[in-house]
Amino acid sequence: MATGGKRRLKIVVVIVSAVILLGAGTAGGIIWATAAREQVPPRAEARRIAPPPLSPEDQLLRDADDPLACAVSFSGDGAPAEPMLQRQDALYQGLPIPTEEGRVFGGWYPTAADAASFDQAARINGADVVACRDQRMQLFSAWMTPEQNVAENARIPILMYHQFTAKPEGESGWLRGNYAYIGDFEAQMSHIASSGFYLPTWDELGAFIDGRLFLPAHSVIITDDDADQSWFDLAVPIVDKYKVLSTSFMITAYRQDPPPSIYVQRRSHTHDMHQAGDNGKGRMVNWTADQIAADLNTSGDILGVREVIAYPYGHYDDTAKQGVAQAGYEMARTIEPGYVTIGTDKHALPVVRIDYGMGLDALVKRIG
Repeated sequence: MATGGKRRLKIVVVIVSAVILLGAGTAGGIIWATAAREQVPPRAEARRIAPPPLSPEDQLLRDADDPLACAVSFSGDGAPAEPMLQRQDALYQGLPIPTEEGRVFGGWYPTAADAASFDQAARINGADVVACRDQRMQLFSAWMTPEQNVAENARIPILMYHQFTAKPEGESGWLRGNYAYIGDFEAQMSHIASSGFYLPTWDELGAFIDGRLFLPAHSVIITDDDADQSWFDLAVPIVDKYKVLSTSFMITAYRQDPPPSIYVQRRSHTHDMHQAGDNGKGRMVNWTADQIAADLNTSGDILGVREVIAYPYGHYDDTAKQGVAQAGYEMARTIEPGYVTIGTDKHALPVVRIDYGMGLDALVKRIG
């Protein structure tokens, strides 16, 4: 019995010792694991990788947030470093005309090859609808020498229309000559559209006069005086049909219609000077330069542009020219016959007047 009791006691001691050791081991493991965890550095926060900066074109488009927006960039000598925003449902607006000493700017072109060859059929300006790919467009500059520019011998006609009639026999009354037959007008616009004429904008014409910009001899500017209702009803649909840039000189005291087409530019025929003064001549030659400038400022505010005016009745003098310049207009159009050339007086632009009975043959004789 004594031997069996001692054996049982040893078993109990062994079991108790094992339990103690096991507990100690577990506690130690727990302590070791905790210490190990404390020694592991905390997980580093994920670094934020900054996106690459937007290109100037992308920034323009992002700010515009408009699916019809187009970022136009420029390449070549004298090209602006920054792109400009245009709209794909409109004509190009305000394309830059860079200036360099001893050279003449030859215009903007859709490819470098077009620019190198001075391909006037491909040349881009404010008579063209903005056409982009993926909301982007690149234009290339062309340059020439002053001698090349002078050798072109460009004589730019400014066509002057007034009212329009659908009657082949014309209208009656003392204004009969003012009414161009709409059939003749359509034939003339078709000829201009199909014959490769370049249609300069007014800022281009001003730069051409300064000798800073090349214009091809095969150029023409189309204008209408007074913005008569017949212009809107009869002529504008034809302007739209043939996509020809034109200018409507509007008397803003009488009407302030919005542009009837993207191809029609509204310009000033004064605000309220299209009436006679005390001596029977127009107010333009009866008022002071300050009065003229005030009237033209009103007109410019309404139209949102100061660029060119048409003198009412064609009346003007040095005081009138002073008032025009004072109001911030670079050019003024007369009714005197002639063509615009390098060096023409910008405040006395001549015209090619179109009257009733002048058909396509008459136009071709005047502008080619």
